[in-house]
Amino acid sequence: MITWKEIINFTTKGNPISEKRVDKTEAEWKEILTPEQFRITRQKGTERPHSGALCSIYDEGQYNCICCNTPLFDSTIKYESSSGWPSFTQPIKENAIKYHKDTSFGMIRVEVMCNTCDAHLGHVFPDGPEPSGLRYCINSESMQLEKGVENE
Repeated sequence: MITWKEIINFTTKGNPISEKRVDKTEAEWKEILTPEQFRITRQKGTERPHSGALCSIYDEGQYNCICCNTPLFDSTIKYESSSGWPSFTQPIKENAIKYHKDTSFGMIRVEVMCNTCDAHLGHVFPDGPEPSGLRYCINSESMQLEKGVENE
């Protein structure tokens, strides 16, 4: 289980190594993503709270990166945080997510990105439920739910 201390270490000492890399040009990303998906994942945007299609869906399955289809989160660790975005307590695997210190908007936060393609997903906060205490606050537009897939 990943802890907040480990996340902070990732932001300062380096991220876990991903199993593969997907690199595309901006033009190639624009060809495969909707304008909103591109804005969020490639330009570090965010969707309005409570507007995402995946906010209130709790079907069984696996949440994959919209850009490269890498598995990111399992539905069994999704929970209602009342934040306005889909929230999870842990990634599907330690090396699925990349962490970056984000000092935009006059705050210090930890940005989370797909470790395979660097897609912006959202942020992680240390105010989630036990046992991890983590809240991965993720944009719906950055993921797709693959129903019925169980984490191995």
